Amino acid sequence: MVQNAASGTVTLARLYAQQGHWRQAAAIYRGLLQKDPGRAELRQALAEAERRIAESEADDLAPLFREWIELLLRHDRLRRLRSFKRRL
Repeated sequence: MVQNAASGTVTLARLYAQQGHWRQAAAIYRGLLQKDPGRAELRQALAEAERRIAESEADDLAPLFREWIELLLRHDRLRRLRSFKRRL
């Protein structure tokens, strides 16, 4: 992990990006843009890194939502069974 994102280089950010370490790459790109805000290629690279981060976060949540829905359905079935059992 980058200790100081501002001390990173474009090469290091690209290496992080190639390896899928999008957060580290984005941190370096942000630091570089603070030093030189006119560099369009850095803005584009940062946008790509942030897009990849957002995608990975969405992918991480999908299994949790599926599990949550399954638990809700199980809870509803259990509630109905208990209600049915009380009527017997």
